[in-house]
Amino acid sequence: MIQTLVTGATGTLGTALRPRLTAADHAVRAASRSPPEETRVELDWVELDLIEGTGLESALDNVDVVIHTATAPKGDTAAVDVQGTKRLLKAAEAADVENFLYPSIVGIDDIPFSYYEHKGTAETIVEESNIPTTIVRATQFHSFIAELLDSVAKLPLWPLPTNAQIQPVDVGEVADIIVDHATLTASERTDLVGGPNIHSVGKLAQTYRNTRGLRRPIIRFPIPGKTMAAFRTGYATCPDNRAGTVTWEEWLAERYASRADEPTTRAQSPT
Repeated sequence: MIQTLVTGATGTLGTALRPRLTAADHAVRAASRSPPEETRVELDWVELDLIEGTGLESALDNVDVVIHTATAPKGDTAAVDVQGTKRLLKAAEAADVENFLYPSIVGIDDIPFSYYEHKGTAETIVEESNIPTTIVRATQFHSFIAELLDSVAKLPLWPLPTNAQIQPVDVGEVADIIVDHATLTASERTDLVGGPNIHSVGKLAQTYRNTRGLRRPIIRFPIPGKTMAAFRTGYATCPDNRAGTVTWEEWLAERYASRADEPTTRAQSPT
């Protein structure tokens, strides 16, 4: 049985990975800064703080594979994604880990966004380490896009960068691919993992709005700068790598199947 450490185990990807790894006969050690009080019996939870560097030795004891999902897109990305990854790699080298697997994001080389730049730096650190590594880049999760739209859902108007191009993918399908690579033999860089379809943000918002039965007008709100220009160009997508099969429409239908929080009404067309 492969002993596998999952950092960021309470996050979106970490949560999807845990049951899949267990089903694949991995002995899962789940690590987070604040492990849940009620833990599942089959998992070994440990407290790990990558910023402070505490808990590293115990987290990596007898570990074969590390899946490093811990990240801080809304926090101090330099401290967590760069310095934290350095600390974890150093400890993983000392523990003779067989495979250090790092989930990353499609397009980070071409999109000048600070979080993406820190993810790119972390990738370089991983690749230049002295242990075997695997890097899996994926497009944005459905849940991430939904959270962004949730944040504007109650506004009377939805100002959005409607021309930006996104290829949303199901987190469970990304987790399945990561589990396939969580072996004692590292894969270096794998094929990119993208969702089945590429949509504009305007189209994603319209489908979201229709699924929820809302009628808020969608207003094109052009955001200047190189970052959004890169999204409009499609650098966050991978048209030749459509590994995912769950569409945005299917994912939304399942998510809101039991959420009749607003009455179904006729939706207006985006401007």
